[in-house]
Amino acid sequence: MKVLLLKDPKDKDSGPDPYVKELGLCGFEATLIPVLSFEFISLESLFEKLSHPECYRGLVFTSPRALEAIKICLKENNKNEAWSKSLKERWNPKPAYVVGKATASLVEEIGLMPQGEKAGNAEKLAEYICSREKPDSSALLFPCGALKREVLPTALREKGIALESLTVYQTTQHTDLQESLSSYFSQQGIPASVVFFSPSGVKFCLQHIQKLSGELINQIKFAAIGPTTAEALGAAGVPVSCTAQSPTPQDLAAGLQQALHLQNC
Repeated sequence: MKVLLLKDPKDKDSGPDPYVKELGLCGFEATLIPVLSFEFISLESLFEKLSHPECYRGLVFTSPRALEAIKICLKENNKNEAWSKSLKERWNPKPAYVVGKATASLVEEIGLMPQGEKAGNAEKLAEYICSREKPDSSALLFPCGALKREVLPTALREKGIALESLTVYQTTQHTDLQESLSSYFSQQGIPASVVFFSPSGVKFCLQHIQKLSGELINQIKFAAIGPTTAEALGAAGVPVSCTAQSPTPQDLAAGLQQALHLQNC
């Protein structure tokens, strides 16, 4: 049973994509098409802020891309040395709040300890942070994308918890997206399910998929990695057959099995 995953592949150095692997174990034939391209910006400002942990209460990460921005910064020898010798140790006593396991693992890669990874989305992470932070203390540093939602900043602001946002990447459509989608549908046919991993994915892909599917679009079970993406699909008038309970390969596989009436793997 074919499943189309609209997401960027995991770093090639770390083996097969975990979603493709998990769905394969469950009997799905999963194909991954990259949807987004990212341009990293304000990296000097980011490192300048990272160089002053004494100014911040902690860190907040809601996207793996924010960690990628930090890793790009640290590729410069002098910055990597500064991080390894002192900055990492000075940040370590402070919380590094994250959404999801993918972001948590990247936080660990730069030598910090993630907190809140089970939250799964910005709303729940905001609740978690509010339960642990006191109002009117120093700010949490929030490296983020240009398309960030305001759910988390608004929730923290309402509780008097300071958050300093810094835009470190911009999101655009992947240059090969239309060609990749056309090739998939012409070679593989109509998939049993299409899984969206972000509202941006809905914005950039949905019209192409509707056009390529034609009258057969009702055969497709549309799935979302989380509630925010599900909301974007719903706003576009698309019925959502499955929303993963949390953004993990296992929960997505379980949701798809239920939606497609398959036996558990």
